[in-house]
Amino acid sequence: MTNNAQLVWFVTGCSTGFGRSIAEHLLDKGQKVVVTARRTGSVEDLARRGDALVLPLDVTDPAQCAVAVEQAERNFGRIDVLVNNAGTGHFAAVEETGPHEARALFEVNFFGAANAIHAVLPGMRARRAGTIVNLTSIGGLSGFPAVGYYCASKFALEGLSDSLRLETEPLGIRVMTVEPSGFRTEWAGSAAETGDPIPDYDATAGAARRAYHASVGRQAGDPKRAAAAILRAVTADAPPRRLLLGNEAFEVALAKLEEMRADFTAWEAVTRGADFPPEERCVA
Repeated sequence: MTNNAQLVWFVTGCSTGFGRSIAEHLLDKGQKVVVTARRTGSVEDLARRGDALVLPLDVTDPAQCAVAVEQAERNFGRIDVLVNNAGTGHFAAVEETGPHEARALFEVNFFGAANAIHAVLPGMRARRAGTIVNLTSIGGLSGFPAVGYYCASKFALEGLSDSLRLETEPLGIRVMTVEPSGFRTEWAGSAAETGDPIPDYDATAGAARRAYHASVGRQAGDPKRAAAAILRAVTADAPPRRLLLGNEAFEVALAKLEEMRADFTAWEAVTRGADFPPEERCVA
């Protein structure tokens, strides 16, 4: 790809936040964009901003995903880039999170992304070209208090992306995960939270919940710059497989790598000792 290429982008969750910023930036840069949202009234203005197709989409419904992709391909002829942005949050300690809330996070953040992936893959395979961009989170690389199940859903999407990448790169389809830290979107302000906090977790999950609420409108990350970064990464001659967004994301990711390296190295002998000795291994 080149930075001047006009691509067809299919973006989920465009009502607010990252999704809207991404759609706006792409349209302003002359890209073709399939703008999707559960309620299209919130994104109708984007249809007048450029070459946009506005479609209703609840990513948790596989049938809706298939229909939306079919409509997009009929309108534009193809989908070059899927941006899995739709997501939701929930603030609670792990023990404070009920099964309904936990499954709801996975339905949107993990299975919703998977539904969109399954819908676009046949067309991308037929063309032997395409890019799948999965917005995870720095919480998909490192856990944080009060967002345990949110992080779990993003870790799951990271794992799916790693496996998918190995399966599709030989077919000409790239998979990129994007891991932002705190950005000035509506996510922290709109996330649900526990209504029955456990006092023992007040200093950890409770403090984190309060910090998330206090951060609304003050986060360091700029969604418009993030949108520009994603366009730049996707259209680069050598796109990254993983793209960190934000200073905090960069610092947390490197610290996690160092923490893992320290544990792995310190316990190397125990780790290696778990295999059968060479002389006891079966030889086919």
